[in-house]
Amino acid sequence: MLALALIPPHASIIDIVWRMLLAGVGFGLFQSPNNRAMLTSAPRHRAGGASGMLGTARLLGQTIGAALVALAFARAPQAGTSTALYIGVGFAVLAAAVSSLRLFDRTGQTPQSGPAPAA
Repeated sequence: MLALALIPPHASIIDIVWRMLLAGVGFGLFQSPNNRAMLTSAPRHRAGGASGMLGTARLLGQTIGAALVALAFARAPQAGTSTALYIGVGFAVLAAAVSSLRLFDRTGQTPQSGPAPAA
């Protein structure tokens, strides 16, 4: 999305295509594994509810995204496209930061490796 936001004003078709291809491949490589991870992390008897929540979150994200794009075009008619893409980049960076929090121990304790030292 950042590559699309930084596209020059009079870009060639090739400039547009490789940026769109990069974005499409990135979204494609993320979306399916992410959906699978979310659905398989729910207990089997709650799979229907998890699927419903996934659909609701997707629709809510699309709705908020469309509203933010409309706001970007209303506030900056000449630069609405790049403004909307920069907003998307900001949300993507925020989502990556929040997602990276799961890499840390949730208890705040350092994991122990091996037996405790003798007193």
